[in-house]
Amino acid sequence: MKNLILSVFAVITMAFTTQVYAQKNPMVGGAAMYATKDIVDNAVNSKDHTTLVAAVKAAGLVETLKGAGPFTVFAPTNAAFDKLPAGTVDNLVKPENKATLTKILTYHVVAGKMDSKAIAKAIKAGGGKAELTTVQGGKLWAWMEGKKLVLKDEKGGMSTVTIADVNQKNGVIHVVDTVLMPK
Repeated sequence: MKNLILSVFAVITMAFTTQVYAQKNPMVGGAAMYATKDIVDNAVNSKDHTTLVAAVKAAGLVETLKGAGPFTVFAPTNAAFDKLPAGTVDNLVKPENKATLTKILTYHVVAGKMDSKAIAKAIKAGGGKAELTTVQGGKLWAWMEGKKLVLKDEKGGMSTVTIADVNQKNGVIHVVDTVLMPK
């Protein structure tokens, strides 16, 4: 009887913990995002990130983004990829363009976990603008426009964070509305 009670308690605790994690994270692409899952396992459930997931697979970055991290990922939506010139994505996912695709995708990743509070602190310390170094080796610049976090890439492109602080077990995702491009 004691084992049965402990088992029931464990199931209830696990269900409650799952609900708490789901409540802490915003929904992304119509799917719950769980802080107990890694970046890839959450992203594959977002209907708004199918292009990103396909690109990550084509670049061979799945195992990296399933790794311990922590990582901060600025995750472009399908609509962000749709802003690129026609045929760009189809061309990038070809095996012969893997290096270019990898360069672009890793430009969206910053080492460490930078939630919105950490980014705001960096912006304040930078006098209104933060310079972030990506794992690709390039730079991104972040600042606030009203209540919106804006990013500028090395080519002068601008992207806005549309959903911030999607916590993962190996970092954090911030959903962005435009693909960021390195030099």
